[in-house]
Amino acid sequence: MKRKAIPFLALLFLPALALADEAAAAPASQSFREVWQTGGLLMYVLAALSVLGLAAIFYYFFALRLRAVAPPDQALRLRDLLKARRSADARALCASRPTSLAAVLAAALDFLKDNPSGTPAMVKEIMESEGARQTSRLNNMIHYLLDLSAVAPMVGLLGTVIGLLKAFNTVAFDSAKAQPVELAAGVGQALVTTIAGLVVAIPALIAYSYFRGRVARLVSALERSSSDLYAVLDASSSNPNP
Repeated sequence: MKRKAIPFLALLFLPALALADEAAAAPASQSFREVWQTGGLLMYVLAALSVLGLAAIFYYFFALRLRAVAPPDQALRLRDLLKARRSADARALCASRPTSLAAVLAAALDFLKDNPSGTPAMVKEIMESEGARQTSRLNNMIHYLLDLSAVAPMVGLLGTVIGLLKAFNTVAFDSAKAQPVELAAGVGQALVTTIAGLVVAIPALIAYSYFRGRVARLVSALERSSSDLYAVLDASSSNPNP
């Protein structure tokens, strides 16, 4: 099921293509190019937002993985090194393979190196502080999708206002010579940009909800692994003799 998640979320940004094909097949409907031209310059802005959303989704699928946050094999290796009181080797492993778990342990090891007399409570506080920073980093990473889902409808709304303004100006300047085609152009721009903004925003919001759940699971795994390493580190410092 996980392998199918990437194309599923990515294709959420492309329903307009299916709608365009269906519209092109109808004899009296506009083509995709005509619809695009009706939307005006703001369609390029919405297209750029769509590309950014797709790029973010693919990036998050690779960045927000257990292997990149709290890999079990790294946790086991660090646990063994701490049990063997090989703090220098554990710190080197953290530096060679930077993950959120490595950052949490590295903060504790660096603190103990600079403060050999540090108490377990102080070490725990250092690890919790770094863990909170890593959690905040993961949450802030996916927040861009939420921002995109808010900006896209605003851009579409701007197109709506511009389109309606064109339609009203057509009537206001010369109501006697106002042509239905000119009125339809302004209304058409209003509708197209509104739809395009929602087409970009809705998938971005769905993707944000999905990744928010994934981040929550990753944070839980990070907390479990960090607590386990702290217990080993505390036991090793409490018993100086093996």
